[in-house]
Amino acid sequence: MNLFTLDNLFLLLTGLLAAYLCWYFWQRYSLHKALHNIYYLMGFAVLLISGLLLIFLGLDILASPLVLTVASLIPLGISMGLAEEYFPDWKKYFKWFAAVGFVAIAITSLGGMDMLKKIAVPLFHGVAGLVIFLGPFFAKGAPKGFFWVGIGGLLIGLGGIALAFISTGAQLLFFSPAFVMLILTPLLFLMTGAFALGFTKKG
Repeated sequence: MNLFTLDNLFLLLTGLLAAYLCWYFWQRYSLHKALHNIYYLMGFAVLLISGLLLIFLGLDILASPLVLTVASLIPLGISMGLAEEYFPDWKKYFKWFAAVGFVAIAITSLGGMDMLKKIAVPLFHGVAGLVIFLGPFFAKGAPKGFFWVGIGGLLIGLGGIALAFISTGAQLLFFSPAFVMLILTPLLFLMTGAFALGFTKKG
């Protein structure tokens, strides 16, 4: 197995950024005990673990129903953090939506329910990605550079939905399986970099 590939370089850089964000949110939680930091931490911890698995086991593991299920915690965790921190009026409802979404993705993926998976995965990934994309632009009291989180949300939404379509045997627009595999690792790196810029911005 050759670990020294361009894909693995992007995955390693993504992992370093994800590890930094895990440390950053743990420090924030230790100081303020705010629940949203735990949701963010969950999302980036799963991203870190996923990146390491992709390095050592290869991109083929993306076809695994278990990997698809666990990876859904990335957008769900980050979107729940945003709802908890900036949108208290509907955070309770969104938590229920995220919980139902995770269970639906798990059951349809692990249970081999392909028809229902074609609905569940794009639906819940898409809504979570939309929250991450649009939320930072409407978040009151957020730092000026917080829009970078929205850019990360756009990237995670595109990548997640494209992967979801491929996992169901379909194709989204020009996102063919070969094209998605080509752009996936640099997309993960750019996405994580945008999140790092947005979340660590102080003003």
